[in-house]
Amino acid sequence: MLTRTLPIASSIPPRSFSKDRPSFPSNTMRNSSIRCCYNHHPSSRRLALFQLGTAISQSQLFGAKLLKPEGNSIEGNSTFGNVANAIEEQDALDWVKNDKRRMLHVVYRVDYGVDKYDIGDGFGHFGIAAEDVAKTINLIKAKGGKVTREPGPVKGGNTIIAFIEDPDGYKFEILERRLTSEPLCQVMLRVGDLDRSINFYKKAFGMDLLRKKDNPDYKYATAIMGYGPEDENAVLELTYNYGVTDYDKGNGYAQVAIGTNDVYKTAEAIKLYGGEIVREPGPLPGINTKITVCLDPDGWKWVFVDNVDFLKELE
Repeated sequence: MLTRTLPIASSIPPRSFSKDRPSFPSNTMRNSSIRCCYNHHPSSRRLALFQLGTAISQSQLFGAKLLKPEGNSIEGNSTFGNVANAIEEQDALDWVKNDKRRMLHVVYRVDYGVDKYDIGDGFGHFGIAAEDVAKTINLIKAKGGKVTREPGPVKGGNTIIAFIEDPDGYKFEILERRLTSEPLCQVMLRVGDLDRSINFYKKAFGMDLLRKKDNPDYKYATAIMGYGPEDENAVLELTYNYGVTDYDKGNGYAQVAIGTNDVYKTAEAIKLYGGEIVREPGPLPGINTKITVCLDPDGWKWVFVDNVDFLKELE
């Protein structure tokens, strides 16, 4: 399996990360803290990593205390239990939103000792920023590249785009915009319920909904989500095609990795908001980098990586 590394878009340098782990209360009613994937290989755990360098701010949060009412037993008290769950969810939302998160890299598999990987129809494309799309496309053509859409305005908009396809069949959208320190600016995935996905990524991942657009003439809708302004950060583009609720994900596209200050509480929040943890949080054998791996409601895989551990790997 061949490995590639390509930087992803960010003009904001990452800030230093704290090793402190804020906590939020669990629904045990006590003041307790709730205590990709890297496809690990002994010699190389990179499968075509697109490095991202965006960071968001963090404030120190304090776990809320939930007091037991006098004369009432916690067990069997549904009202008290509902209040507990509501407080737990709010604390989880606050912690996720204030966690220092940034996209680190995206992983996909390319042909190397394997005849061909199945890309499926769920993965859309990677977005690459270019100052002059037409000039970039001419260079790609000169080198024998495959252009699948000539430069021109996006449907229903003014942004100049073009599409190319690499030798392994992965699609890349070239978007005309000002240059940032890293060119990869977007990952597009198709989903079966756009509102469900937006809700999940906002609550479980702490992403912002940057914009949403319905295109009834073309029978699809999109949502752009991320951790900062679209022109400065890599973003996730979610696409819903009218009436399509499931996609073949193939075995080519792998996952996106996101940095976090605490993989343990990240996993708890993901479970709370409907995600599936497929690798429980903890250190990777050999390098001790702490990660957790999850699936979103559509089955797309994501890896959360401890920020401090990730920076140590780069030293």
